[in-house]
Amino acid sequence: MSLSKLLKKQKSIFRLVPIIVTVLFLGPIVAGLLGTLFPSFSFIPEIGEESFSLAPWKELIAIPGIIKSIQLSFFTGIITTAISLTVVISFFAGWQDTKLFVYVQRFLSPLLSVPHVTVALGLAFLLTPSGWIVRLISPWATGFNRPPDIIILQDAEGLSLIFGLVIKEIPFLFLMTLAAINQINATASCNIARTLGYRPVMAWCKTVLPLIYPQIRLPIFAVIAYSSSTVDVAIVLGPTTPPTLAVQLVKWFYDPDINMHYVASAGALVQLLIVIIAIIFWYLCEFILIKLGRKALIKGSRGRADTYLRGYAAIALLTGFCFALLSLLSMTLWSLTNSWRFPSSFPDSLSISAWIGRIIQLENAFLNTLSIGLLSASISLILVISCLESEAKSGHKVSNRFRFLLYIPLLVPQIAFLFGTQVFFIIMDIDGSWSAVAFCHLIFVLPYVFLSLEDTYRSLDDRYRRTAVCLGSSHIKFMLRIKLPLLLKPILIAFAVGFAVSVSLYLPTLFAGAGRFETLTTEAVSLAASGNRRIIGTYALMQMLLPFIAFLIATNITKLIYGQKYKKTIFNDQP
Repeated sequence: MSLSKLLKKQKSIFRLVPIIVTVLFLGPIVAGLLGTLFPSFSFIPEIGEESFSLAPWKELIAIPGIIKSIQLSFFTGIITTAISLTVVISFFAGWQDTKLFVYVQRFLSPLLSVPHVTVALGLAFLLTPSGWIVRLISPWATGFNRPPDIIILQDAEGLSLIFGLVIKEIPFLFLMTLAAINQINATASCNIARTLGYRPVMAWCKTVLPLIYPQIRLPIFAVIAYSSSTVDVAIVLGPTTPPTLAVQLVKWFYDPDINMHYVASAGALVQLLIVIIAIIFWYLCEFILIKLGRKALIKGSRGRADTYLRGYAAIALLTGFCFALLSLLSMTLWSLTNSWRFPSSFPDSLSISAWIGRIIQLENAFLNTLSIGLLSASISLILVISCLESEAKSGHKVSNRFRFLLYIPLLVPQIAFLFGTQVFFIIMDIDGSWSAVAFCHLIFVLPYVFLSLEDTYRSLDDRYRRTAVCLGSSHIKFMLRIKLPLLLKPILIAFAVGFAVSVSLYLPTLFAGAGRFETLTTEAVSLAASGNRRIIGTYALMQMLLPFIAFLIATNITKLIYGQKYKKTIFNDQP
């Protein structure tokens, strides 16, 4: 039998997986959007009639401060994305292929696994008037013997919110840009430009940036969507009078007055419109910059201010990293603090009393977080491997249309469809259940697992499969004995990424769990306003440790397998 016939003979259900995944994404989102759309027009089933009304929209417009909330949401998304992208692009342009770039790549990547709200809580400990920074410089530099009466966090302009989001979005865009650069020969392009007299930053911007930007456009849009509609980070760092629109919507959705639910549904559609307008605005800015960039290419500027740009880029990125590190360290100290009076720079005494006092309360939230994270990451990994294997067998890469579908849960604001999804769960009589929360987490975990694994999975030489088929090996045996063992480390890392995403999800847990389902994230956010830093630090630190342990296992377990025992398992008949 010829090789082609052997390849055609190996058929499996893998062909159906892309369709299943597409339905899995579109189904809940479409149902959720419809479940939000109808209440926004007061669609109320009555005896013998169904009526539509614009009353929720009129009431929404009449709410004091609603315009300010909309403006905060829009500008937070745009400014956060612009600053994060500028820092990342500038650093890549000035420092790629240097030792500093390698060190940053090594230490910045783990920061991606830390949940957004964990960094936000750490920054709250760090930047408040009684925070660690003020303590370190008081009273010898400031003269403060008690916390100053100034507003740093939750300022009306949302600057602290933007700062917290930028710290977390820089690692995400950094890794997305790094993945895009690996698809081209950036070093060769820059070397050619350097031979023509261009300085490093200008050479990178003129030769590499135009090639990779189309590949990172969707991640940029995802950052805009998240920054414009975040709830957990905005509760901790965002303004309160008025809050951002997404925070206001959550309050309305859980208002005892049923009429506020209709207003919240109308506001959720406004939130979706804000994200759409922000993305369109960004796209128009792209168009203008492309036109200006073409003129700059023709002009032939060599970039004489290169040294200053490289310095600013390094300072900006390293400053963000240091703030993130200090915020996590501050949170750890508070979780172990017995007494820490202002203006002492360090705790007066340390103890584990906060951990002991909360061990029983942590148990339920910890088990829920762990079980849902493991399940959603496992199912996502199975579906992703099946999709990629279906692609490998068909010989066709995933189309841009399918890639766009993967980004839909990241591009559509969570608040815009999760309320409608909750209505769907109520109809199915699974509202507030463990299975409903796990299903909601799966929608958001799967895209990150796919994006983490796709490039590495495709890079495996197809000659392994052809050789196995020629030797009469079945597809299952080839997968279990050759392909999956060779890809074990990237598979485990993708699993850890999915687990970290699940741990950090707040709104999906809140809505699918009907506010009654406890996880470490929901408990940490709910305690954010309590002012008890020891208890908040305990929950937030546990929330950070779970993803850290997952990544630690993923990166080190292969060292135990990739040895003589691993080689014997693959290349010999006897294990």
